[in-house]
Amino acid sequence: MLEAGALLILIAAGWGVYNNARPVNLWALIVLVIGVFPFLLAMRKWRDVIFMGIAIVAFEVGSVYLFEPEVWWKPAINPFLAAVTIISTSVFLWIAGRKVIEADKLRPSHDLGALLGQVGEAKTAIHTEGSIQVAGEQWSAWSEAPIPAGAAVRVLQREGLILKVEQA
Repeated sequence: MLEAGALLILIAAGWGVYNNARPVNLWALIVLVIGVFPFLLAMRKWRDVIFMGIAIVAFEVGSVYLFEPEVWWKPAINPFLAAVTIISTSVFLWIAGRKVIEADKLRPSHDLGALLGQVGEAKTAIHTEGSIQVAGEQWSAWSEAPIPAGAAVRVLQREGLILKVEQA
């Protein structure tokens, strides 16, 4: 839903720019489009904040100079509005982008390989299927031999999110 809404907003913005009485600076539009690539590199490929900074600068410069001004160096929009928009969007993009990059670099907090050999408790009777409590979590489990509920079990192997266990 959010992506469809964002697409509709982009279409409306493009339609507004196309039908606007003010001419558009082609170089500013190109800078805006080029700014997408370092943003994608920062978020998806290399996860480096340098690319995030380049993308933010490209977005801000391109958006401020998107419409042709009367004087080539002076933005066509209100400078106060431009400053507030630049500061707020830059801060948001920087904080959100850094958090995405930091979260992506974190190692998983749960090591599924560490479950092997651990002892837990059978919460239900286990044979072809059942559930156990091990490492503070409840897991689906199965066993070659029947195991009664409440018995201690040892994890032998993991197959996806299902554990093969034996009575300990």
